[in-house]
Amino acid sequence: MLVQTMLNAKPNNAVITIGPDASVAQATAILSEKRIGAIIVSADGTTPDGILSERDIVRELGRRGAACLDDKVRDLMTSSLVTCSPSSTVDKIMADMTDGRFRHMPVLVDGAMVGLISIGDVVKARIDDLAHEKDALQDMIMGR
Repeated sequence: MLVQTMLNAKPNNAVITIGPDASVAQATAILSEKRIGAIIVSADGTTPDGILSERDIVRELGRRGAACLDDKVRDLMTSSLVTCSPSSTVDKIMADMTDGRFRHMPVLVDGAMVGLISIGDVVKARIDDLAHEKDALQDMIMGR
């Protein structure tokens, strides 16, 4: 399965972004309100500069306490992004996420974001693939 198939299956493909000069508190409020696990950091709303995840925020809260909420997003974000394209495969995305130990990956076309894939999207796609394989094998065994 391709990333484009996963994007097509998502009810809302909008990528939530925040500017690099926003506060971590503002980012946290958006994560909570939108019920998402990460937010793309982008100065122009199209090109990703980094990503800020729940894990990034919790790690810093554990180190420094609530004072980190006044920091700028750019100070906590991960700036070395691993990205994919709509033509990337689920297997490749799974391997990249597992190897890098991250749960969100921006989807880019010519440097511009067209979507965001989460580990939940990848797991759902893989489960759907396995269900289709099972059905095909059952049909073959039953002579249908």
